[in-house]
Amino acid sequence: MRAAAKQEIDLGSPEDLTPAADAILGANPFVGVNSRDVLKSLGQFVTQIAAHPERVGARLSDFAFDLMRVATGTSDREPEPGDRRFADPAFADNPYFRGLMQAYLAWRAALHDLVGLGTEVEPGADWKMSAQERFAVTLLTEALAPTNLLAGNPAALKRAFETAGMSLVRGLRNLADDLINNGGMPAQVDRRPFVVGGNIAVTPGVVVHRGRLCEILQYQPATAQVYERPVMLVPPQINKFYIMDLAARRSFTEYAVAHGLQFFTLSWRNPGPADREMGLDDYVGACQEAVGIIAEITGSPDVNLVGVCAGGITSSLLLGHLAAIGDRRINAATLIVTMLDSSEPSMTGMFANEESVRTAVESSRKKGVLDAGSLQRTFAWMRPNDLVWHYWVNNYLMGQSPAPFDLLFWNSDSTNLPARLHAGFLEIMLRNPLIERGAISVLGTPVDLRNVTCDMFVLAGLTDHICPWRACHRAARLFGGRTEFAMGGSGHVQSLVSPPGNFKSRYFVNPRLGDDAEAWFKSATEHKGTWWEHWIEWIEKRSGNKRAAPATLGGERYAPIEPAPGRYVHQRP
Repeated sequence: MRAAAKQEIDLGSPEDLTPAADAILGANPFVGVNSRDVLKSLGQFVTQIAAHPERVGARLSDFAFDLMRVATGTSDREPEPGDRRFADPAFADNPYFRGLMQAYLAWRAALHDLVGLGTEVEPGADWKMSAQERFAVTLLTEALAPTNLLAGNPAALKRAFETAGMSLVRGLRNLADDLINNGGMPAQVDRRPFVVGGNIAVTPGVVVHRGRLCEILQYQPATAQVYERPVMLVPPQINKFYIMDLAARRSFTEYAVAHGLQFFTLSWRNPGPADREMGLDDYVGACQEAVGIIAEITGSPDVNLVGVCAGGITSSLLLGHLAAIGDRRINAATLIVTMLDSSEPSMTGMFANEESVRTAVESSRKKGVLDAGSLQRTFAWMRPNDLVWHYWVNNYLMGQSPAPFDLLFWNSDSTNLPARLHAGFLEIMLRNPLIERGAISVLGTPVDLRNVTCDMFVLAGLTDHICPWRACHRAARLFGGRTEFAMGGSGHVQSLVSPPGNFKSRYFVNPRLGDDAEAWFKSATEHKGTWWEHWIEWIEKRSGNKRAAPATLGGERYAPIEPAPGRYVHQRP
């Protein structure tokens, strides 16, 4: 395995991999989705269309006309931009495959046009019902795409002919392997070339503290002088920390260290059933303890905080608690793709209602954890085309192995959540207490984010389906100090891994936060490049003076335990 770390890895074509990477949820959808929810939503859909026969009749008439045009070869219906399922030339040149594609697209469009009839005629209806119906209809229509079958996939047919059927034999082998080793889901990534600590999570550093819930990693300075005020990163509890230290030249940690920041990160332990009672208080308490340890190691009276996704929720609770007790050890804070206001429509909150939350809490309470395996399946079915059917075709119909891709490797390396922590996150999602003064308490103190007066930097992703940018804009308005809001030009995970040098990268800034998200965006300035460059300027101004870099890592009471990335990152679910 170690030998693989020294090999140059072929990451495949970026054009092929980006859609899947952008579809990664990257954060626990917490509530989860099961077949009962999907069937219930389909039932709601059928009930709604049955209640509006005039609208249904008109749409069926349009659909019949579409089919007639398909049959006569006069249809101009084309797949949506970015739909790679119909990229094979046969769908443009062969009358059979072109007709098959157009008939499917017409049927798919007809069904989706009927979603949300109830909310259209009932102003003020819950957005969640329409979102649930659309999700269920999407699962149905994407599963029945002709490209998922050998007879409807010209690329797979050509490959079978060219390989004398061996592609189908390899596809059956891949299917058998996934049934045995991947819970019956198509594998998304070839994990073999990657070694955590070998070619993933390789920024030099040491573990300076190991507690029940997390390790604290301190990174080796890369400059002769460093800023006196350290940075502490709080990653999401459901994923490994190394999304921010993915690989050389793709690492936010490496980038920060190269600019003279004293950088620390928490690495969460992978909990088991014995940890079922570990909740928000415990995780916020672990973050509070880490602040004290990092301050002692660096000799700084305060630190700068960076929270990522669910780690941003934990960081916000910490900020609220510290404000309540008058503790000013956080100088400035950054929240990256963090949703604190769950009222904004999102895939994360789509199934968050009293019944589904109660079911989810009971399920994790019985197991002691919300297990990573079920989360992986939920992640995939949230974006079926990119994270299920693409790999179904690639692995089974084409008989190919999935490509090695560091983002997808990280995505497959998730962790469990303790049952109590899971319940705490669900309570935040369902009750939305962070937008109200004192509606939630942590470590015995009510949380009022308006009392948090340190400088804040809040980052959103333009195409983020999990933490929609408008919800992140709302989060930026919850705090009582000076807040800068910026937005990356991509999705949830791609916004995190945004190193300099990508000519497609862009971000938006507007110094006037305002109360209206659309107004902010309308007057925002677009910049080419990465938000990392903008953030580093922001954080440097809040990092104090420079001094000589420490000759050794750790401190008098916190001697290095072992090299980064430590022990907890290697724990399996």
